[in-house]
Amino acid sequence: MSGEYRIERDSLGEVRVPADALWGAQTQRAIENFPISGLRFPRPFIRALGLIKYAAAKVNRDLGLLDEERAKVIMQAAEEVAEGKWDDQFPLDIFQTGSGTSTNMNANEVIATRANEILTGLRRTKDPVHPNDHVNMGQSSNDVIPTAIHVSAYAETAEHLLPALEHLHQVLVDQAKAWDHLVKTGRTHLMDAMPIRLGQEISGWARQVELGIERVKGALERVAELAIGGTAVGTGVNTHPEFGRRMAETLSHLTGHPFREAENHFEAQAAQDAIVELSGQLKVVAASLMKIANDLRWMNSGPIAGLQEIRLPALQPGSSIMPGKVNPVIPEAVRMVAAQVFGCDAAITWGGALGDFELNVMLPVMAYNILLAIKILGNAARVLADKALTGFAVNEEHIRELVGRNPILGTALNPIIGYDKAAEVVKKALAEGRTVKEVVVEMGLLSPEEAEKVLDPRRLTEPGLRK
Repeated sequence: MSGEYRIERDSLGEVRVPADALWGAQTQRAIENFPISGLRFPRPFIRALGLIKYAAAKVNRDLGLLDEERAKVIMQAAEEVAEGKWDDQFPLDIFQTGSGTSTNMNANEVIATRANEILTGLRRTKDPVHPNDHVNMGQSSNDVIPTAIHVSAYAETAEHLLPALEHLHQVLVDQAKAWDHLVKTGRTHLMDAMPIRLGQEISGWARQVELGIERVKGALERVAELAIGGTAVGTGVNTHPEFGRRMAETLSHLTGHPFREAENHFEAQAAQDAIVELSGQLKVVAASLMKIANDLRWMNSGPIAGLQEIRLPALQPGSSIMPGKVNPVIPEAVRMVAAQVFGCDAAITWGGALGDFELNVMLPVMAYNILLAIKILGNAARVLADKALTGFAVNEEHIRELVGRNPILGTALNPIIGYDKAAEVVKKALAEGRTVKEVVVEMGLLSPEEAEKVLDPRRLTEPGLRK
């Protein structure tokens, strides 16, 4: 011990470590080697590391490989890590060794030092509990870090993202039912098209979200496979043959999620295809939210010169110079989230493509981006549901007026008077600023009663009523 530092040793020699730090030499070297971004592994990942180390101590004890005393204190220290008690002891940058070895050793050193503190009252890094020999027993960074990615991504998706998407879906279903009576002007190419009910339009959004939920759930089937048990290159060297299976079972018990040992450990460590797949499904969900947010912005545009079909809740002043201006801030935030998720997916895709032989060495950046995407997508879905879709007002009178004046209603005349004659009616109505109903009657092509029936906007939204 010297001043505010203590001397730690590893295979490369002596290292000065802050006196009150729980980490040791290998973590300290990584702190000094990678001052790159300031980005840290998020809480769910550190929780997963703690759970893995807890499970490993338990399994090794049950296999008779680790004595009861060491196993007990390792499990206690690992549980504290999982609970977030020592998050400040995980200072390493995301941009580091591609296997995440530095972060695995960070966990090993913190847990070993804390275990020794429990046993002796002193912050010793290696005695009587050793970070490699005991905390890392039967493991390698090469199977621990992929396992931590899968455990954290699965848990966050199941516990955070999917509930948020299910909430959003239910809000959309409720709004679709509430507004199914209101016929509005449909739009294709941003131009007036045939009528559609507002409820039908919203039901399309609801189905997008529903399909997104199904896609994400499908991807979780592969994320549930865990690399643990493969150790260095997938062969399971230096670990018990039952270690991987027992680890998956223990982690399932600890988390409540259906983890299982990887069917092929070489695939599980050489590639990260399951995370690439999950990221791709998150991108689809983000694209859906982008579409919904854009539709809401257009429908809310105005209040005078825009479409002014709906009024989103007024949440905050919209301008520092224009008094009274209110902007669609929630859809704007959701669009930015979607753009960020697209970016995360690009990083994850590149990361997955750059696996080399028996190990993918882009693991930390993939871990960071998949957990960021899951977090912000879940938050955005909930905010969109609660602060935009719940409580928006509908300008019913304005919508009804516009749909009645829509000249594209003339499409319904095609089966009766033919496409060319219907086009003539539509052009005349547009040129004179009149309704198709008025023009088709004036031209003697339909009686007033026939025009009223054929051009009823509500009937045009229900194929069964048109016959």
